[in-house]
Amino acid sequence: MRTGMLALALGLLTLRFLPALPPVWLLLAMPVVALMLLPFRTYPLAFYLFGLTWACVSASSALDDRLAERLDGQTLWLEGRVVGLPQTIDGVVRFQLDDPVSRRARLPEQIRIGWYGGPPVNSGERWRLAVKLKRPSGLANPGAFDYQAWLLAQRIGATGTVVDGQLLEPAQDNWRDGIRQRLLSVDAQGREGGLAALVLGDDSGLSAADWQVLQDTGTVHLLVISGTHIGLLAGLLYGLVAGLARWGAWPPFLPWLPSACIAAFAGALAYGVLAGFEVPVQRAVTMLGLVLLWRLRFRHLGATWPLLLALNLVLLAEPLITLRPGFWLSFLAVAILMLIFSGRLGPWSWLQSWTRAQWLIAVGLLPVLLMLSLPVSLSGPAVNLLAVPWLSLLILPLALLGTALLAIPPLGEGLLWLAGGAMDGLFRWLTFMADLAPAWTGPHVPLWVWPLSLFGALLLLLPKGLPMRPLGWPLLLLCIFPPQKTVPVGQVEVLQLDVGQGLAILLRTRNHALLYDAGPRFGDFDIGERVVLPAIRRAGLKQLDTLLLSHADADHAGGAAAVRKGVPVARVLTGDVGRMPTELSAESCRNGETWTWDEVTFSTWIWEQADEGNQASCVLSVEANGERLLLTGDIDVAAERAMLDDGFNVSAHWLQSPHHGSRSSSSRGFLRAVGARGVLISRGRNNAFGHPHPLVMSRYTWSGMEIHDSAVLGAITVQLGAYEKALAERRTRRFWRD
Repeated sequence: MRTGMLALALGLLTLRFLPALPPVWLLLAMPVVALMLLPFRTYPLAFYLFGLTWACVSASSALDDRLAERLDGQTLWLEGRVVGLPQTIDGVVRFQLDDPVSRRARLPEQIRIGWYGGPPVNSGERWRLAVKLKRPSGLANPGAFDYQAWLLAQRIGATGTVVDGQLLEPAQDNWRDGIRQRLLSVDAQGREGGLAALVLGDDSGLSAADWQVLQDTGTVHLLVISGTHIGLLAGLLYGLVAGLARWGAWPPFLPWLPSACIAAFAGALAYGVLAGFEVPVQRAVTMLGLVLLWRLRFRHLGATWPLLLALNLVLLAEPLITLRPGFWLSFLAVAILMLIFSGRLGPWSWLQSWTRAQWLIAVGLLPVLLMLSLPVSLSGPAVNLLAVPWLSLLILPLALLGTALLAIPPLGEGLLWLAGGAMDGLFRWLTFMADLAPAWTGPHVPLWVWPLSLFGALLLLLPKGLPMRPLGWPLLLLCIFPPQKTVPVGQVEVLQLDVGQGLAILLRTRNHALLYDAGPRFGDFDIGERVVLPAIRRAGLKQLDTLLLSHADADHAGGAAAVRKGVPVARVLTGDVGRMPTELSAESCRNGETWTWDEVTFSTWIWEQADEGNQASCVLSVEANGERLLLTGDIDVAAERAMLDDGFNVSAHWLQSPHHGSRSSSSRGFLRAVGARGVLISRGRNNAFGHPHPLVMSRYTWSGMEIHDSAVLGAITVQLGAYEKALAERRTRRFWRD
């Protein structure tokens, strides 16, 4: 039976790694073949095929429910009811509509909406909205967070921005939103948002700085309701009943073990409903229920049985959950705990159990975190030793009890005030630890290293004295210090990152690195921090020799501060020094400056008579082994003409599209002088500026250029000096990508 359950789980998990879904005929054939194999000893293969078929059918259904391509970028009037807890962050109201309807088209069952400067929106309300709709999409960069996969895992078929709207029907029964408003209105010593996150799963009250502290210290799991919180509350209730029974205070006519299990499950279920009972909470409650059932009736089956059964139930309920990193981390953490506490020759003390559990979970999850391109907290194991009991034994009980007693304001608000103070103290300590040891983002790890590092982690989790265990250290360290791809002398690796409506291009020679522009920043959403800086670290770079900001506009220089803060920068150049923040200590780009790195020549040009920022863009020409690249920032036709009149050598094999393909740039004369065979366009999908302009696109085609558009292809890599074709991130096939 366990073999069949394992095979079923493997079939369901296979979905995550498919480049494309099987054709319909194969989906129909697989269950037929499985039924034929079922009576024989090959039944595990039958279970595998059943799991794979169900996962593919479920994924196909979610993909079919996405917004039609003809409606992408269109504005439609629609009606729908708000579900979940709306969030307001930096003046943007974000919420989700369930079963929206429109007279003009069929819409997906769920749409994620953003309303800039919109009015308060409450769960349960029904709205009529004019929404500019978009198909699910996101930035596509190597090793970065895949927003498109996250949307599919949530079964969100479209996103949209509200243009206008009116309330049709107020909320009928909005008890969760009412509790949230009550929590946010009490005095919790400045931590009202944190309590709302802990009690209801509403994380909109946590600032970007709070999230960074949690990430740096490996404590995100403390404020995101999942298995940790469900297990903590269930453990407290189970322990309370068990303690009363041990002290003789439990009614003798009630068996303590069934009562403890029922109390633990009922408390966890109630907490899950309070938190919205979303997929992570459903997973946690399912696992807890099976563990309690195993404790009560089926201990003879072994400890792996409830884990394997819970894994299958969760995957059968939602196969797309494998697209979410939290799924892998939660199940693997439980598996690691089961492994390290089983097969020991002697018992550990409670202190040994607690400290070794934190340490070994960190070791076991390290290669998985790097495989998922997630940051690794260096202080996490030590911090969690104190943070977990502080939250579980003090903050969580006070917060839940205070929320339950809000009907008695002096008592409920007093408990929440104490919980807020305890949480504020926790955050002060976490901030101190985060400053000492921020999270670490590992470099790119070759595919062949992963199985070796995973095997090394497994060896280190085994009991002491077993053969080959010391070999685990060098194998595990392979994922921390992996062999790095080197750039040949005389060549440049050019990576145009997918940053939406902006620009960021990373250039690496054998021993040097230059970043041309740093991407945009919109409020707390900093592309420099979220995309550019991780790309620099993933490339294994310890510093930037030059940060060249073409000009000071936010879509080019907005992420510069985060980059400067996150990695040492030897020199900052810009063509728009007058508008550049003083903390960047930028130098003015000079016309005709030339330097050589590893037999690669760099030259700059700037129009000294420029009237405004775009015209003042610092142009960079790069020549490697005779192959040339021209980076132009946002220059316009007048600047192009001035560059040609100055005699600057603009001929190039690759051209970065001036001003994202704006109509005011890319004149015919300029394109004729450049003579590029390929053009790199960096822009946001369905951007408000209409970039690139159709007239400019026709000029590129007329000039014989091969067009590489980040909105279509994602991040684009050119090996300058090798005379090779460009590589694109979206050409790496994933079944959820268009």
